[in-house]
Amino acid sequence: MKILRLLPLLTCVLLACTTDSYKTGEGKYSKMLTDFAELSVNGDKQGVSFVTDDGASYTFTKPYAGQWIETADTVYRILVYYNKVEENKAELVQMGNLRTLIPCQPDEIENPRQDPAGLEAVWVANNGKYINIGLLLKNGRDEQGEEGRHKLAIVCDEIRQNPDQTRTACYRLLHDQEDTPQYYTNRHYFSILLPEERPDSVLLTMITYDGTIEKKLAIPQ
Repeated sequence: MKILRLLPLLTCVLLACTTDSYKTGEGKYSKMLTDFAELSVNGDKQGVSFVTDDGASYTFTKPYAGQWIETADTVYRILVYYNKVEENKAELVQMGNLRTLIPCQPDEIENPRQDPAGLEAVWVANNGKYINIGLLLKNGRDEQGEEGRHKLAIVCDEIRQNPDQTRTACYRLLHDQEDTPQYYTNRHYFSILLPEERPDSVLLTMITYDGTIEKKLAIPQ
């Protein structure tokens, strides 16, 4: 997938629970964990297990069948909320498909735009396979009550050979606001899939409302 089209993600609803049992540490969500992970899907299009970015493996107590799971016998990138019930067993609380971008060449994108966005966080997954990004995007609804959409892409402008013989991939975030109103802010998470031949570091450039920023990230090998 070269271009990512984003809809609002409601991934933080569960964190707003304020029941008495939650406050005392006895409720369903009192020991809830949240992770970026890879979901394994069986032949019946059910999510059955996942591996977190930290390398922990879990099998669900019950298979999960989400409408967004369209392909059998594959792996999906996910953001998962769960309770650890045994060493390698997890009770699912909530899960969503985590959109993933693959870096492409600049000439592969027609009419590239770099509209500003807010950067909340960026970090490298401990397994070295992904860069995870949290963006704050301005949004609004039209006369029909539909929320606007955004387009995102990652381009690789060059691979720099450094004096110490290490390699730095120069990535640039493209963001197309299109005609989306800017009345409020939505939080979105997505991942960048790094190539199998990983660079030693990534220099990520993007335009924010405060100007152009650069983040240099070391990539574990």
